[in-house]
Amino acid sequence: MKLINIGFGNMVNAGRLIAIVSPESAPIKRIMTEARARGALIDATYGRRTRAVLICDSDHVILSAVQPETVAGRLAEAVDSAPVPAVADEDAHDA
Repeated sequence: MKLINIGFGNMVNAGRLIAIVSPESAPIKRIMTEARARGALIDATYGRRTRAVLICDSDHVILSAVQPETVAGRLAEAVDSAPVPAVADEDAHDA
């Protein structure tokens, strides 16, 4: 499990993220309103302006005060630094 920092020491499981989007468009605002109504909105902005909306595979919506590009960069770093699982050499089994 890789955790990424979404600002103010808050961490999110990188494997659960589906999208990182800007909160400016009407459809994203609607997603935020619906998530708040069903109790699935997590506000991690500490009262600051929402700059990124993170959508998880569990239908949770997370608000962050960090720019979407910054969160995406941290996600890319987390994915790039993930250990590559060892692959068995098939020829070794034949010997």
